[in-house]
Amino acid sequence: MKIGLAMFFTDYSMRPEELAVAAEQRGFESLWAPEHSHIPLTRKSPWPGGGELPKMYYDVMDPFVTLTAAAMATKALKVGTGICLVVQRDPIQTAKAVASLDLLSNGRFLFGVGNGWNQDEIENHGTAFATRHKLARERIEAMQAIWTTSKPEYHGEFVDFGPMMTWPKPVQKPHAPIIVGGAFPYSARRAIRYGNGWMPHRTRQHYADVADLVPQFRQMVQEAGRDPAELPITIWGVKEEYDALCRDRDLGIDRVILSLPAEKADTILPQLDRWAALIKRLG
Repeated sequence: MKIGLAMFFTDYSMRPEELAVAAEQRGFESLWAPEHSHIPLTRKSPWPGGGELPKMYYDVMDPFVTLTAAAMATKALKVGTGICLVVQRDPIQTAKAVASLDLLSNGRFLFGVGNGWNQDEIENHGTAFATRHKLARERIEAMQAIWTTSKPEYHGEFVDFGPMMTWPKPVQKPHAPIIVGGAFPYSARRAIRYGNGWMPHRTRQHYADVADLVPQFRQMVQEAGRDPAELPITIWGVKEEYDALCRDRDLGIDRVILSLPAEKADTILPQLDRWAALIKRLG
């Protein structure tokens, strides 16, 4: 089982290249960066984490910029969006950003995607909140066409373009894995439909631990005619406990993600050192 790190990179956190080097040195598999273009001062939808929205949400930098810095400073560490808000992005431009980062990182990019919870933020981008899930699917399908064909075109309800030429193509074939983030069961269904992996949070209001739902997810995968091996599970949120990590590993979880605070090295590095010992014990 692989262990990754996530941080909201801000002007007061560790720099992405600094954290990336520290993570690679200590045996972490991947580094993830979230995305919020901005946070409106109005709020129609509550933060899924409950309570007040943490300051780092307002301050986070662009994930493609921070992950490029992280990739350039390392050799083996994978870098991923956790998650990219595709409903707030132009698919043609985003496809180029994904392919460019995959090329620059020599095939180390993981494309974590999600459809968002902040209605005001989403609507500021001209996206209708009620139809965002279909929009996301069409944009992802359109990007898949761009990455895998020399003269891609796509014709949907929300995304529509004729034949074009656009490079680079991704190093990974057919493209960087699309890891669909979100809660059970809806994001699980979206992962099965167009994803290459599923990335839920450990806990949500309607379940105490998503690991309990893994057998049900794998059954859904099989019923849809897909191989569960094609849809590895990444769980966002992990405890600093060896036994808990072993339970996830024995369940067949592919990866767990440790969320770090947006802090400097003097706070973060001692945490990484403790985790490095756990990573060695897990083998």
